Amino acid sequence: LYSKNNYPPYAGGGGFVMDGSLAKRLHKASETLELYPIDDVFLGMCLEVLKVSPVGHEGFKTFGIVKNKNSKMNKEPCFFRAMLVVHKLLPPDLLQMWDLV
Repeated sequence: LYSKNNYPPYAGGGGFVMDGSLAKRLHKASETLELYPIDDVFLGMCLEVLKVSPVGHEGFKTFGIVKNKNSKMNKEPCFFRAMLVVHKLLPPDLLQMWDLV
C-alpha cells in the first residue's frame, strides 16, 4: 500500500504532544493524502507534507518499562514522575503508579 521503501519518521502510538497550530496544520495536510491504515505512519506522512520531524522524549515509554518486581523502586514516585506515556502496564500497575505520583 505504501509507495516508498521506508516509512517517514513518525511518533509511536499511544501519545504525543503538539501545539494547537500544528494540530490544525496536520488536519489540512491529512486532507491532501489518501488515508493510510496505520495511524502512526499516517501521522508521519502528514508531518512529512509539513516538513516537520517528530522529536523523541525520554518520558515516552512506548515499549514499556523495565521493572524488577521485587525492587523498592516500584514504590518510589521519582521512578515514575518523568514518564508521560507508558505502555504495557496492567490496570492495577497503572493505578499504583498514579497513586504514587
